[in-house]
Amino acid sequence: MNFTWLEDFLALAATGNFSRAADQRHSSQPAFSRRIRALEEWIGVPLVDRSTQPARLTDAGEWLRTVAEDLVSRAARLPGDARQVAEAGSVTLRIASTHALSFTFLPRWLLGLESTSKLGPVELTSDVLERCEAQMQQGQVHFVLAHAHPKMRGALDSNEYLWTKIGSDQLVAVSKPRPDRQPLHDLETPAAATIAILAYTEESGLGRIIRSVLAQRLEHLPAQVAFTAHLASVLRSMALDGRGVTWLPRSLIQDDLEAGRLVVAGTDLWHIDLDIHLYRARGLVNRTATSIWDSVTADKD
Repeated sequence: MNFTWLEDFLALAATGNFSRAADQRHSSQPAFSRRIRALEEWIGVPLVDRSTQPARLTDAGEWLRTVAEDLVSRAARLPGDARQVAEAGSVTLRIASTHALSFTFLPRWLLGLESTSKLGPVELTSDVLERCEAQMQQGQVHFVLAHAHPKMRGALDSNEYLWTKIGSDQLVAVSKPRPDRQPLHDLETPAAATIAILAYTEESGLGRIIRSVLAQRLEHLPAQVAFTAHLASVLRSMALDGRGVTWLPRSLIQDDLEAGRLVVAGTDLWHIDLDIHLYRARGLVNRTATSIWDSVTADKD
């Protein structure tokens, strides 16, 4: 028995029409009809009443339809089930992290985990939030590490995924200072008619948060986007060069603020308090990842 025969049979059962079913299966009608006949010969009884229009399934055909749907569904799950079996025995931990956290929070967090758990190999992908989300949705990583804010819901803030807060951060509006230590570009008292903004792209999680929280306030500023980039590290370099105001994680620029290389460019109303979330799929099966999740959530139960 050819498994394709079952898929052909289900297409015919759904349409009741040999011609339309053949089109759906990208087959000529004669070839399609021959495969249905071959299935009937293999089963040993008629499955389709061809005397009616549309064609109707016989009692045996109705029975086989239920069996075939189950078999086809099981077959479709086989690759994913096989990956899960292989994954269950894997010790490699795969994490996707947004760029800023990869440089700042992640190394310290992993160091803390190693003091209480045996990690084994860790495979890190550092990218913008949109691509980190895609990797989680495609089952390529166990965890996604990202900044979060209640006003910004992303692709992983759904019932298919779990998250836990593992840290805090803050987005700070900053600028290069003038010689008098005041901001060269000031959100409160702009020296020029237009304030130069160093912005994040649409794919950036930090950019999404800024737009969700500050969009209305920004609309009332005499501001113009002077530069756009994915990475907080790139915007930091542009701010250090005096190109404009940008919002950077405090975890990334604390040394710059203490050394006076960057200064705050507005009141606290322009700052955004952030959470740091660790996301996972509900169907997590990797033993190492499960152990880590249990460890980071133990104190919250």
